[in-house]
Amino acid sequence: MHDGLEARVDGLMDGLCDDLKRLTRIPSIAFPGYPAEPVAEAHDAVVALLRDAGVQDIAALRLPDTAPVITGHIPPPTPDAPTVLLYAHYDVQPPGDESLWQTPPFEPTEVDGAIHGRGVADDKANLMAHIGALRAFGGRPPVGIRIVFEGQEEYGSPFDDYPAAHPDEFACDAMVVGDMGNIRAGVGTLTTALRGVVDVIVEVRTIAEAKHSGNFGGPAPDALKVLVAGLARLHDHDGNVAVPGLLRHEWGGAGWTDEEFRTLAGVEEGLPLVGTGGLGERLWSGPALTITGLDAPQVDTAASAVVPYARAKLNLRVHPRQDAFEAEQLLIDFLSALRPYGVPLTVRRSGEPGAGFAAATEGPAYRAAHQALRAAWGKDPVHAAAGGSIPLVASLAAAQPQAEILLFGAQDSLCNLHGPNERVLISELRGTVLAEAEFFRAFAEQSAE
Repeated sequence: MHDGLEARVDGLMDGLCDDLKRLTRIPSIAFPGYPAEPVAEAHDAVVALLRDAGVQDIAALRLPDTAPVITGHIPPPTPDAPTVLLYAHYDVQPPGDESLWQTPPFEPTEVDGAIHGRGVADDKANLMAHIGALRAFGGRPPVGIRIVFEGQEEYGSPFDDYPAAHPDEFACDAMVVGDMGNIRAGVGTLTTALRGVVDVIVEVRTIAEAKHSGNFGGPAPDALKVLVAGLARLHDHDGNVAVPGLLRHEWGGAGWTDEEFRTLAGVEEGLPLVGTGGLGERLWSGPALTITGLDAPQVDTAASAVVPYARAKLNLRVHPRQDAFEAEQLLIDFLSALRPYGVPLTVRRSGEPGAGFAAATEGPAYRAAHQALRAAWGKDPVHAAAGGSIPLVASLAAAQPQAEILLFGAQDSLCNLHGPNERVLISELRGTVLAEAEFFRAFAEQSAE
């Protein structure tokens, strides 16, 4: 490890934790119906932190219908030094049911080596990890720096498509996307694959209006029965996705055990996990279809009537290397060809598909990252994947196809992001700051060879 770097990071940790708590106190929820002022307050606080960390060339990218994207630049120290783009976001999820929180969501509380609060892990700890890595070099890192800190990632925004259309604004040799973390606390993890995402709506209309089930039930086509029969065709008897053409491959990286997954997912005692094959391919390198919404009469107020109309929303997660538009069409074609009880289904897109991502892992940035994560956590890092989707990553990859994209950060599998009692381990924040600072050094040295 570079002489003095670990000691400098350790000396920064109290201040980084204090700044993280200050940011977490700001309820920067960029969702409709929430006040805009806290988002603006968080923006200003982050800009001040960046200036203090040595980033002087700071601007705001202001697109319609989204919070400002903070941009910044530190020139490379030499003409041959590489440039690293740092991504994070300063907005957070709503807290949800606050009665489920053990501590107030926007009063960050330190308990047993962890800081609890909404957004503390997703994504303000990763934002502070970027700032901490810059502080470790006194604002003069051995690489050039390009800052891209988003303000409306959680709700989604037009910025998702912006980089691919404006590639020169994102020029770099490597990117560190700080919106991830370790598969287990203390195990340095590079996320190398993200599934794509597709949403569709399936509708059934059968009769003009609800009719008495005693007088008409049986021969009258029941829209809800038709819809349920169609949805049942999406999976085989083991629960595997049955839509032809959707890619699925064995996952070769690190993963959770079945018992770890049961704990993380909160699976009820005695229930099986669904599907066959390895857990990794069911979660990361294969498709997953979820019925996320169903419109039908409510049980408590249901009349004894044949249902005339029903619809469902489906969420499809797509193999990282499969085109999301192709996967969407395969799903639409499959459903449209079904005729449950002779009745057609109407299928339409719900929002734009989001592309997946599969990293190229053989270049100098990945070699430097392996060295850096090994130094920070004292053991060889692992490669993992994420079943969720980050469409911006695909846009960044399209903008700068030659740049290596590294996804790592201070979260871990038990941090409960998006749920109650979200927390970040201080040890994970410390490891991430050290790993990123070590990456700057190792990447600069490898590029100079």
